[in-house]
Amino acid sequence: MLRSATEQDVDTIRRLRNQQANRDVSITSHEISADEHAAWWAKASADPARRVLIYERDGTTAGVVNFFDLEGSTGAWGFFLDADGLAERGETLPAWIEVMREATAYAFDDLGLEVLTGEVLAHNAVVRQMNRRFRFTEGTPEIRYADGRELTVIPISLRTQDRRQGKA
Repeated sequence: MLRSATEQDVDTIRRLRNQQANRDVSITSHEISADEHAAWWAKASADPARRVLIYERDGTTAGVVNFFDLEGSTGAWGFFLDADGLAERGETLPAWIEVMREATAYAFDDLGLEVLTGEVLAHNAVVRQMNRRFRFTEGTPEIRYADGRELTVIPISLRTQDRRQGKA
């Protein structure tokens, strides 16, 4: 289930984002400080072109979905899961499929987007495979520098008419 994030979720969002597994596959890999996170939340929660959602599984916070740059029929997204908690419960794969299904449905059905975009690091082969499963297409890779690392970032996109419907 997806729901809007609230002020009560801010610490949980930061804790999940700072899990090593999430930092390893993010463009910015440093540990997010409390001040940095508070500044992000103040900006994100007031931005009409952004939605921050909490993904819940069996009543427990299991991830965060961000939609941003929402303009007309296009928008971008990203998400991260409670990598540690889901792995401990043996629920990583089912949660991952579920959050992608729910998030793409939200993008196209609730937000009314026609094109959903995002980015993935080239070394993140598992996410790239899951993106293909959900019919995202990859664009031309680009080199970026963040946190002292050279990264190859691949843009992804999904058009509403290409999306996977029903069970993924």
